[in-house]
Amino acid sequence: MLHQYVDQFGEKLVRRRPLELRAERPRAYLNTLDLVALGVGSTPGIVTSSTMSRMLHQYVRQFGEKLVRRRPLELRAERPRAYLNTLDLVAMGVGSTLGAGVYILTGELAKVRAGPATVICFLVAALSCVMSSLCFTEFGAQVPRSGTAYLYSYVTRGQLCAFIIGWNLILSYVIATACVSRAWSYVFDNLIGNHISQVLQETFSLQVPYFLARYPDFFALGLVLLLIGMQVLGARESALVNKVFTGINILVLIFIILSGFIKGDLHNWKLTEQDYTLNTSGSSDTSSLGPLGSGGFVPFDYEGILHGAATCFYAFLGFDSIATRGEEALNSDRSIPSGIMITLFICFLAYFGVLASLTLMVPYYLIHPDSPFPQAFLHIGWDAARYVVIVGSLCALTSSLLGIMFTMPRLICAMAEDRLLFRGLAWIHDCTGTPVMAIMASGNLAGILALLFEFRDLVDLVSIRTLLVYSLVALSGLVLRYQQDQNLSKQEKTEEKIEMKPDIEGSPLESVPEGGTSNILKSLCDPINTIPTQKSGQIVYGCAFLLVLLLIILSLILAQWPSQVFSGDPVLTTVAVLLLLLITGITVIIWRQPQSPIHLYFKVPALPVLPLVSIFLNTYLMMQMTSGDWAQFGIWMGIGFAIYFGYGIQHSLEENDEPQPPASTSQTLDKKYQVMNHLSHRK
Repeated sequence: MLHQYVDQFGEKLVRRRPLELRAERPRAYLNTLDLVALGVGSTPGIVTSSTMSRMLHQYVRQFGEKLVRRRPLELRAERPRAYLNTLDLVAMGVGSTLGAGVYILTGELAKVRAGPATVICFLVAALSCVMSSLCFTEFGAQVPRSGTAYLYSYVTRGQLCAFIIGWNLILSYVIATACVSRAWSYVFDNLIGNHISQVLQETFSLQVPYFLARYPDFFALGLVLLLIGMQVLGARESALVNKVFTGINILVLIFIILSGFIKGDLHNWKLTEQDYTLNTSGSSDTSSLGPLGSGGFVPFDYEGILHGAATCFYAFLGFDSIATRGEEALNSDRSIPSGIMITLFICFLAYFGVLASLTLMVPYYLIHPDSPFPQAFLHIGWDAARYVVIVGSLCALTSSLLGIMFTMPRLICAMAEDRLLFRGLAWIHDCTGTPVMAIMASGNLAGILALLFEFRDLVDLVSIRTLLVYSLVALSGLVLRYQQDQNLSKQEKTEEKIEMKPDIEGSPLESVPEGGTSNILKSLCDPINTIPTQKSGQIVYGCAFLLVLLLIILSLILAQWPSQVFSGDPVLTTVAVLLLLLITGITVIIWRQPQSPIHLYFKVPALPVLPLVSIFLNTYLMMQMTSGDWAQFGIWMGIGFAIYFGYGIQHSLEENDEPQPPASTSQTLDKKYQVMNHLSHRK
């Protein structure tokens, strides 16, 4: 009995509860960081260094994942009916590009920065734009969606890069709107005898800071406000009006080019100090004369050409608007690439022709900076022709202004829909179907800039941001084709992991550690797989970032000490050569990685060399900008980062990972905005 009692008592002591799960399990909400914090908080006085290290590592990892979170390459379930053909896209691109750049900027550049060699400036800028446009074109073939480079970078580079590009594009469009408005005011004022500028200067004669305009241009402000009102009330772009204005613009440019070759004088490309002295003694207003420089075809030397080329990028702003029309383009995988390339070719021929004609008709130091072509025809005695040029200028500037102002709200709304900008900016008026807040915010800022700043100062603000955007687009084009397909289903991803597992386990990096450096180099330069893997994609990402760093250092050296490098300075020349060798070696590593086998109608040729050359050229031209331009760029980026880290990173749709409500007003933007746009086009 005693033995039996002891057994029963022992069974009670070791009796166990069965492992049964609850019928309803509460929703999980604690992540690793919460559990670590809970454990540390319940252990009074004990916080080890290893615990703090794990917490910091977890926090940094989660923060980094937010910055590089990418949007999947998915098309919308319902796509609006396409109606734009290649001709429509070319007319749209040319109309947005050939505006203030060809009628105003050319005079400023030729007079004080590069002289007749301004044609070389535009050639350099055009070559860089062509290389960037090839990356834009491949994106347009892969992602026929609205959003410009912002969406493309969101797909390939992640959220932070997308925000940087979108934020700078917004300011570029805003400043471009202010530039064209100011240019419109200059041309119209010249048509009526400069009465507007005289009245404003007499009325507002107070001393203003040197970085502001000579007088506040209320005419330019009124023009912007008028277009804002038209947009808010539901006005839409008209493909027919755009074609008519673009056609008139091209006819006027052809007239200018033919006039220059008829009345031009080749001696104006060979001017000397004696010619400058004769013009000075024969002119009653010597203040209107520009500097002579060294005379000849390149009066301001190599530095003038480079600085002018950096500024010329403003003149090509607008061709990328074609890429925003992927959902509205017929046969977008073909029409978008063709439209971008044809637009750039036409624009370069126009810039080259009119600049050659202008500098042949008028000595470069006599060119009028605000109204170069009307004054040029007065110089050669063709007074009546100046009115033809003014009409063409107004048509071109109107087309360019409409193209830019109707593009701005699309980009702002795209970012607001993703909650990277404030959600209210994506609000659409129920009656007119227009994004009122986006139009008001961007338009009012553009109006203030047009009111207070000179055209030439606004151009410098645009160029550095355009160069940055093009560089980031080229970087995205460099890495995109080396990445895994982002649209794989779960089953396909599982099969890929199963197939890749033997390769990973048998890779030289892990299975043969005793091979050392030789095996690592073999793995980098001779990958086993023929299609991109996660490992090969990470290699390309790492190499691309390292290449960008090396290219920035090389560009800085060549921009700051060009004569010392090419004259054989032992330190600088050695550093430049070593950088070139490193860049070449890393480029070979990227070249050896497998590319995506997905068939596209267009692919960037000479990958990875062409995007790298584009990045280097853009970066080198950025180094030509002044310290004031960089300071303004830093202020704008500081404001952007405050918005992103204070609002966007916490409220973005990718962060919340929640499906968008189908009836949300902000998410019906493209349907309402583009369908109504389509109806107006049809009319």
